[in-house]
Amino acid sequence: MTFTEKTAAISRNIGQWLNAHGADIVLGLVFAAALVAGMLAARTFGVALCRRRGRWRMVLGRALAKTSIVFMVALAAKLVASQWGAPPLAARAIQIFFVIAFAFQAAGWARELILGIVEHRAGEEPGESTVGNAIGIIRLAVSVALFAIAIVLILDNLGINVTGLVAGLGIGGIAIGLAAQGIFSDLFAALSIIFDKPFRRGETIKFGDTTGTVEEIGLKTTRLRAIEGDEVIISNAKLLDLQIRNLADVEDRRVALVLPLMNRNNPAAMAALPAELRSIVEAEPDCRFVHAWLVNFGPVTADLELVFRVETEDVERMMETRHRIMLAALERVRALGLQLNSPWPTPD
Repeated sequence: MTFTEKTAAISRNIGQWLNAHGADIVLGLVFAAALVAGMLAARTFGVALCRRRGRWRMVLGRALAKTSIVFMVALAAKLVASQWGAPPLAARAIQIFFVIAFAFQAAGWARELILGIVEHRAGEEPGESTVGNAIGIIRLAVSVALFAIAIVLILDNLGINVTGLVAGLGIGGIAIGLAAQGIFSDLFAALSIIFDKPFRRGETIKFGDTTGTVEEIGLKTTRLRAIEGDEVIISNAKLLDLQIRNLADVEDRRVALVLPLMNRNNPAAMAALPAELRSIVEAEPDCRFVHAWLVNFGPVTADLELVFRVETEDVERMMETRHRIMLAALERVRALGLQLNSPWPTPD
C-alpha cells in the first residue's frame, strides 16, 4: 500500500468515526473545554497563593502555577479519546502526546515542590548570596535529574529499550562522582551548614584554637575574621569535622576568678571577703553573683573562687566588666589587710 493509499484510508476511518460519533464528539469537546477551564482556574489560584504570606502556601502555589497549557490539552484529549473511542491511529497519537506532556509536567511539579521545601528549610534572609548560589546548584541538579527520569519514562512508554541508557547514565554518574569527590564533599557540607544552621554569617564561632566572626559561607570554603584581625579560610568538610562552639546565642557569660590568698592572712578578714566581693558584683549592671568561697587549701595559699554571670552576648562588654570587678576586688583585698600569693617577698 502506497503512502497516498494509507493517507486515504486514515482519512476514511476518521470521517467514519466523525459521522458515527458526531454528538458524542461535541459533548466530549465541551467536557474537554470545561476540564481545561478548571485547570486554568487552578493555575490562577496557584499564582494568587504565591502572593500570600505563608511558606507552604507559596510552595503549593508555585507547583500549581507551573501547570502548562500543553498538559491541559493533552489530558483533555486523552480523556475524550478514551471515553468516545477514537480511531486506533488517532488514539495512539493522542497517547504519545499525553505521555510526553504528563512526564514533563510531573517533572515540573516535582521540581517546584522539592525546591520550595528546600528553600523553606533554608529559611535565610532574602538576598543571602550563599543561599542563592546553593539554591541555584540544587535547582540545576534537581532539574537535570527529574527531566532525565522523564525522558527515560517517555522512551520506555514508546517501546524503546532504555536498559542500556540507564546503565550508561549510572556509570557516568559514578565516574563523575569519583572524579569530583572533594568538590562534592565540600558542597554537601556547605548545604548542611545552610540548612542545619550550626552557625550563620555574622556570628562568632570557635573551633580548635581559632575564634572568629563568620564573614561568608561559600560553596567550598567558609571565611572567618579572627579576633586577631586576620582572615581564616577553611574548607566546609574539614570545618564540620571539628567541634564548633557557637558564641552568638549566649544569653549570659560565666566568669570565674581565683584569688590565691596567703594562709597566714587573718581568718576573720578572709571570712569577710566574700560579702565584699558580692557587693562589688551586684554594683555592676547586668551582673549576677553566684558564689565566693574557699575552694582549695594548700601549703602556702587558700584559693578563693569568685563566680558571677554577666548578662550580655558581647564578649568585649563581658571583658570590660570582668576588668572592673578585678580591680575593685584587689582594692577590697588590700583594704582588708589581706595578701595574695606572690613569688616576691611582701613587706610586713
